[in-house]
Amino acid sequence: MFAQMMIPHHAQAVEMSDMILAKQSIPNEVSALATRIKDAQRPEIEKMTSWLSGWNQSTQMPSGHSMEGMMGADDMAKLQAAQGVDAAKLFLTQMIAHHKGAVVMAQTETSSGQNADAVQLAKDIVAAQEAEIKEMQQLLTTL
Repeated sequence: MFAQMMIPHHAQAVEMSDMILAKQSIPNEVSALATRIKDAQRPEIEKMTSWLSGWNQSTQMPSGHSMEGMMGADDMAKLQAAQGVDAAKLFLTQMIAHHKGAVVMAQTETSSGQNADAVQLAKDIVAAQEAEIKEMQQLLTTL
């Protein structure tokens, strides 16, 4: 379930990063962060997808489960419409919430996961995303 939930969660982070990278007048630090998020999360999506395939499990999340930190359609539309520094601030604010949700899911996996590889990935996600949350909070103070 960790992989089934984290795949769409990561996919949304990649989508949000693609949105911000397609915009003009985004501060370089924000663009660099969005690129790093994509570069980190795409291989993790591929890894989790291959695990699920190997385990003969669906890559789709079971219905009825909600994920913390996911942006709704309105949130994504606001990010798509925003421009310049306003877009950068919105991206950082939304991505902080998104990352916090991923950290909660990953911490659950580290404490109750059964697969050693998945538990290790969850630990890596917690470490990376907590560091990025601090970086984003700092960036917000400079915009």
